[in-house]
Amino acid sequence: MRRIALHTRLKPGREREYDDVHATIPPELAAAIRAAGVHGWWIWRDGPDLFHLVEVEDYQRMRHELRDHPVNVAWQARMAELLDVTDDYSGTDSGLPLVWALPPASGGPTA
Repeated sequence: MRRIALHTRLKPGREREYDDVHATIPPELAAAIRAAGVHGWWIWRDGPDLFHLVEVEDYQRMRHELRDHPVNVAWQARMAELLDVTDDYSGTDSGLPLVWALPPASGGPTA
């Protein structure tokens, strides 16, 4: 299991719309994401900046599996209206590099 951190940015003035769209994720999308090996996905927003934490078995495999999945293609088209980013969803990235971590005292998972 890996933890992947991501950063994306919204187009100016799209914060409310982004929040509204994410209030209800289509069940088919959630199922496709889970089937691709994602165990959890969290998004925090600070103004237009979005910070994601993804717990996934294999990030590149997940991106590859979702790239052409019809429900994800539709979702990514909707997100393209809101996000100030170009992403071919190739999965060649590895997320943000980890700079520092304070591991759980129990010796739990590391990045």
